[in-house]
Amino acid sequence: MTQGTDRELTGNKRTEAAARTRQKLIETGLELAEQLGLEGLSVNAVVAAAGVSKGAFFHHFPDRTGYLVALHRRFHDALADEFFAAVADMAPGRERLALAARTYLDGCLRDRGVKALLLEARGHLPIADEVLARNRRNVDVLTADFEAMGRRHPRQSARLWVAATAECALMELELGRADPETREALDALVG
Repeated sequence: MTQGTDRELTGNKRTEAAARTRQKLIETGLELAEQLGLEGLSVNAVVAAAGVSKGAFFHHFPDRTGYLVALHRRFHDALADEFFAAVADMAPGRERLALAARTYLDGCLRDRGVKALLLEARGHLPIADEVLARNRRNVDVLTADFEAMGRRHPRQSARLWVAATAECALMELELGRADPETREALDALVG
């Protein structure tokens, strides 16, 4: 091996180790969210539970708010992956919207602590910006469903539907379980 190759391998190992540490910090935060809530989810609590130093935390995240943004992204990216996997072969329309809602709502119930934490954190401007950007991306995707249903204002309909689905998630969060009546009412909005 040449000296350059040795450096590349060492660099790759460091990059992989850094990615594992970042992932560990995110996963730890997702696990702690339900137990501790927003106020209790401190940098100290996260690094203690993850078994890493504060320096490692701040290497990956500029501050606690940046970390909360990363938790938000991880939570919603996982839900988006579930949605796209579930609807891969479906044409846009009412059935796809219903499946999108179930996927989102079930994910929020499965990770209640994270959803509650992110709800509490919405007052932080970077997280509010992240929520707005995520909602816009969802509207971009779901507009096709309302177009397929022949809605006169498909983009506005998609935006209202995203808001209604988020409200349904909050209602279920309060109950601590799925609410069939609320889900039925949500479905009726597009039926």
